[in-house]
Amino acid sequence: MPRTNKGPEFVQYFDTILKALKELGGVASAGDVVDMVARIKNVSEADQEKRNKAGALRFYNQVAWSRQYLIWGGYLDGSQRGIWRLTEKGIGSKGFSHSEALELFKQQHALHVSAEKRDEPETSDNGEESPSKGPDEYKEKLLSVLRSLPPAGFERLCQRLLHEYGLEKVQVTGRSGDGGVDGIGILKVNKFVTFKVMFQCKRYSDAVGPDKVREFRGAMHGSTDKGIMFTTGTFTKNAQAEALSKVPQIELVDGEGLVLLFEELKLGLVTRTTYDLDLDFFEQFKTDE
Repeated sequence: MPRTNKGPEFVQYFDTILKALKELGGVASAGDVVDMVARIKNVSEADQEKRNKAGALRFYNQVAWSRQYLIWGGYLDGSQRGIWRLTEKGIGSKGFSHSEALELFKQQHALHVSAEKRDEPETSDNGEESPSKGPDEYKEKLLSVLRSLPPAGFERLCQRLLHEYGLEKVQVTGRSGDGGVDGIGILKVNKFVTFKVMFQCKRYSDAVGPDKVREFRGAMHGSTDKGIMFTTGTFTKNAQAEALSKVPQIELVDGEGLVLLFEELKLGLVTRTTYDLDLDFFEQFKTDE
């Protein structure tokens, strides 16, 4: 469909991301920035969990696109994965009006999107970039692969992750039932301190609620020191609160967290190096002097 004068919806987050990062001290994890953006823009939990036609979380997709354009524009440093950092230009910026944000989008889109892509429709029906062309396309592909695994396969994969992060004697128990424990392991802190860990794996595309956390805690029957829940979806705010409300506390690893674990371990991912042009560098050579 043709682009409207308002441009893609995600340009509304250019200014908000800068505000969020400044409030967070100029550098923060991706999750903290997204949470702050949601707070500033009053994005409800229900709206955060809405998905686009491709199945990606729409709000997170739009914020990710905004970040990419701010990186291209020199406002954010994109060199460290998982960390969002203001550049000197970003620190000095007074923010964006909608027209300024739209102008930045047009400039960077012309520079970084190939001509054949520019000839295609650039927004979906709801005004956001096609996620298939997103800067973090591999993340949704990875989560799609994880969700396609059979239950036992996903449990073995979580077992592998826990092994990689130092847990010992990790076993998949395969207990049945929604609240069941899928596996156990031992975390050895030092020669004298060890913890028994139980974990549960959920191949969800939507959000895990507090009831599932309570069921998992009940399934542990007080026989462990720590619980871990893995999901390929998300956890609601109430689920996060429930995980910390009682002993044993439960660590929650959502889809974004799983992607970060795979990135850190370089497990199932092939590293690719790419570059963006620093157009400011070439300005000094545009005169005949």
